[in-house]
Amino acid sequence: RVADSVRRTATFIADRRDRPADEPDLFLAAEQSLLLGHPLHPTPKSREGLSDTESRLYSPELRGAFALHWLAVDRSVLASDSAWTERGRTVPADQLAARLVGAELPLPDGRAALPVHPWQIRELRHRPSTAALFDAGLIQDLGTHGTPWRPTSSVRTLYRPGAAAMLKLSLGVRITNSRRENLRKELHRGVEVHRLLRSGLAEQWQSVHPCFDVIRDPAWLAVTGADGEPVPGLDVMIRHNPFQPGDDATCIAGLVSPRPSVLPSCQDSHAMHSRLGETVTRLAGRTGRSRGAVATEWFLRYLETVVRPVLWLDSEAGVALEAHQQNTLLLLDPDGWPVGGRYRDNQGYYFRESRRAELERRLPGIGRDSDTFVSDEVTDERFAYYLGINNVLGLIGALGAERLADERLLLAAFRRFLGDVASGRTKLRTSLTATLLDSPVLRCKANLLTRLHGLDELVGPVDTQSVYVTIPNPLHS
Repeated sequence: RVADSVRRTATFIADRRDRPADEPDLFLAAEQSLLLGHPLHPTPKSREGLSDTESRLYSPELRGAFALHWLAVDRSVLASDSAWTERGRTVPADQLAARLVGAELPLPDGRAALPVHPWQIRELRHRPSTAALFDAGLIQDLGTHGTPWRPTSSVRTLYRPGAAAMLKLSLGVRITNSRRENLRKELHRGVEVHRLLRSGLAEQWQSVHPCFDVIRDPAWLAVTGADGEPVPGLDVMIRHNPFQPGDDATCIAGLVSPRPSVLPSCQDSHAMHSRLGETVTRLAGRTGRSRGAVATEWFLRYLETVVRPVLWLDSEAGVALEAHQQNTLLLLDPDGWPVGGRYRDNQGYYFRESRRAELERRLPGIGRDSDTFVSDEVTDERFAYYLGINNVLGLIGALGAERLADERLLLAAFRRFLGDVASGRTKLRTSLTATLLDSPVLRCKANLLTRLHGLDELVGPVDTQSVYVTIPNPLHS
């Protein structure tokens, strides 16, 4: 798996050096820029089951593009939900999907159109549960149709410039630690969070932090067998697309990942620089300030733009976000300064058990189908890892690795920020600040051990899905 990841990464870098020009769509260009992947993962780009030819079609790093495979599903086995509204009316999930074909679809009467990743259709035909539905005529194969879609950094979430929605498809390829097939509880969770935010929570949140939001997952389609059980491998999440081609929205992982240099002044044609490094260097040259001063100000703006709104949601609603660097999108102004943020991932929500009653008041029945309530102890551990270690300390590490700023100064700035969150004028009641400031050690996800134990992070209880180890806390003084 390590060798496969290294081989694929070499291919991605060579291809980018041959074809350096980015897509004109800024969001798509950013999603395709994550060439190296998670810096602390042993196999960030391994993709078991994808041939080299398939990789060329389906990899965001190689700027893949492909038409979707479509199925006609008898409504007797169709499962769906939608909270997607237009002009005050709910639009059913099957209508949303049919709009996204981008071409005329030969859909028989009484059937709903369901999109499938082209790689996945081959896999499904060999599974007894889906083969039986094909044999019974409850699912019909309509083949590939429509305008090509483009894979984003997660590989299985697809984007098409100008489309109103993105599609998060099931894909039975093992990417990093999991086979990427949607689970039914995750589909419920996406719609549930959308409804929770629409209960008045979003308005309350954005009155304080108007430039941060969650990218909503308000609809889904799936198939349920005759036994009433979900048929795995066909579940589709329909995600709102809030971006126009000119919106400079980038995931933090792509922003800090080294890539072949595009700086005209670079003497070494094989040098690797992150987009963040190029941005800081450009800002320093334009303003006449040192790179360290610019990088520190950029980091401070990031804390206010992204981290404080995430902590507010935990404080006010008891909802912690799995805000690692790939799930966190940053909106940049034309100069490259942080001006807004978005969170994405229908898997990555933790409803604190201690806040169950107030969340129930906001949305009766919350958590019943989504399995989202988690003990505060586990929530604190995961929140500290994803937002604290992976996101913010990872950002500090990236700035330090490129010699853009002194890590010790950035750690001190992060401490001051957390102290202000815990006791300042706009004090928040999140336990994360105490965890990060007061604990001499932190719990950190161990991706190598998770792989060696053969764990799939999408399977089983949240507290046993991956291996965590204890590390010294660099924020503890």
